[in-house]
Amino acid sequence: MPKMKTHRGLAKRVKVTSKGRLRKRSKNRSHLLEKKSARRKRRLSGESDVSKADDRSIRSRLNT
Repeated sequence: MPKMKTHRGLAKRVKVTSKGRLRKRSKNRSHLLEKKSARRKRRLSGESDVSKADDRSIRSRLNT
């Protein structure tokens, strides 16, 4: 049986921290920004943790 391949598209979007948590960039921050309030854009900047519901399926695709 060959090794499982890492899902490269997902690997570019999700980062594993040193403690093993999964971090991702917020959505809705790439375009159409002039209609969004400054407060909303600030909150969308930065990274957030991946939800618990998605954690298991993402880890299986990342082979971690």
